[in-house]
Amino acid sequence: MLRRFFQGDWILLSAVYLLLGIGLLTIYSLSDGFPHQNIFARQSVFAVLGTLALISFPFFDYRHLSKLSTPLYFLMAGVLAGVLFFGSTIRGTSGWIQLFGFQFQPVEFSKIVLIIFLASFISQKRSELGDFVRLVASLFLTSILVFLVLRQPDLGSALVLVGIWFSMVAVSGIRKRHLAFLGVIFSLTVCTGWFFLAPYQKERIFTFLHPESDRQGSGYNVFQSLVAVGSGGLSGKGLGHGSQSQFQFLPERHTDFIYAVVSEELGFIGAGLVLFLFGVLFFRVIGAALSAPDNFGYLLGMGMVAMLFIQVAINIGMNVGVLPVTGIPLPLVSYGGSSLLSVFFGIAIVQNVASRRKEHKSYEWSGC
Repeated sequence: MLRRFFQGDWILLSAVYLLLGIGLLTIYSLSDGFPHQNIFARQSVFAVLGTLALISFPFFDYRHLSKLSTPLYFLMAGVLAGVLFFGSTIRGTSGWIQLFGFQFQPVEFSKIVLIIFLASFISQKRSELGDFVRLVASLFLTSILVFLVLRQPDLGSALVLVGIWFSMVAVSGIRKRHLAFLGVIFSLTVCTGWFFLAPYQKERIFTFLHPESDRQGSGYNVFQSLVAVGSGGLSGKGLGHGSQSQFQFLPERHTDFIYAVVSEELGFIGAGLVLFLFGVLFFRVIGAALSAPDNFGYLLGMGMVAMLFIQVAINIGMNVGVLPVTGIPLPLVSYGGSSLLSVFFGIAIVQNVASRRKEHKSYEWSGC
């Protein structure tokens, strides 16, 4: 069984741990600004827990997840509903659970659960349901989780869930006319979604469109982030020497705007390295998905890369001022135990798929 662990993708693992290392170094450089909590130690604890999951999961056959997908879905729906009534409210979002002195955000794990559920649902129902029925059913089931997340309210995570659904359905072999219908539904959702946004969320969009209109108010975060990104130069100011981050001009510098800190302290070289490593990560996860021995493994891999890509695009986009601020962490780099653990679980599943692709050389993959 130990052989299973060494059959994984070591290039993928190298990218994961290099990104994690950059994140931990950056968090360590910011730790003096958090005298009442050791953010570096806390993040290190979750990094160890994630590593243990990564080591253990290859011994578990990912195909068993298909049988667990429906119970996991309803369990997660129940947890998301429960935090609305019993969860702790942090930064205006009532989606946190206090446990053993740590704060957990269930919505981060809902992304993994949704990927598992959709991969199982789509692959199993492919021969049982028509494309249109499968499309509508998957949309309805996803909408339940999205609704519960929006009630927290957490617009950023809701967008990620919608993006996961859209991506997985799009690569599942759906017909072009149904894909066009999918685009219309997405456009209508975006247009009508404006009327369901909270006032502060609408203000963030106005700020994105006109960041110079209120630099000391709603546009402060974006303005300070742009200053940090632009001031790093080629090689940066050095870890722990960024003026925007160390003098705390940049809000949420260890979570939402950590890419701005990397850009300021490590410069264009460090920021470019982060982008390169994410590119390697995406490429290797897609490769694992395309070489999966079955449709379920293929959809798991494509769902994972969709989740990671959407979060990276939103986080870096808001750091450089091309997307509104939505509070999405940068995977493996931002501070946050729930986000880090969920990403490690996702990578563990991909590693499991990759380690089993050689077992089924005779399997004729039908594609999705």
